[in-house]
Amino acid sequence: MRRLVLLGAAASVLFAGCSGTEDPAPATSSAPAATSDAAPSLPPAPEPAAAEPCPYLGTDFVADANGQRVGEVRVSADQPHPTCFFYRPDGDIQLTVRVYTGEPEVATALVDQAAPVDTSNPTSQPPGWEGGYESTDKGAVYAVAKDGNAVIVTTNQQQSVKARTVAEEAISALGI
Repeated sequence: MRRLVLLGAAASVLFAGCSGTEDPAPATSSAPAATSDAAPSLPPAPEPAAAEPCPYLGTDFVADANGQRVGEVRVSADQPHPTCFFYRPDGDIQLTVRVYTGEPEVATALVDQAAPVDTSNPTSQPPGWEGGYESTDKGAVYAVAKDGNAVIVTTNQQQSVKARTVAEEAISALGI
């Protein structure tokens, strides 16, 4: 009997708002909120700021891996890991290594910007990292992301294996 009284009271509360003289309560939705399809805001392209050694790659390693002597090294002001710019003795850039640490969506977007999914070859090297690589008329790029980290290597050499070798060394040296 007690249940009937409670049900009757609940029904009268429910129907009280349907009399037409009062505004009904606003409807609520249990559907999940729509997610934004907008691309994440990417940080600006790094610029060389200071002539100093790359903190995570040695010039001898880069010279051996890329097949060219290194004339100068400059680094960006980015933190915690600057982008390293390796120059040939004639002053032209031969190789850059960009490291991003932060939001996973931004890391993935940076990799997709450097090695677009539509045109690049997919890669999963080193294990656990995902991205792409491709050769262009200006050289090659190797770009991979894992969690909130991205490593993007561009080289003036056509062989993407050179960029991959440098990316793997940077990832190992940084411990990311």
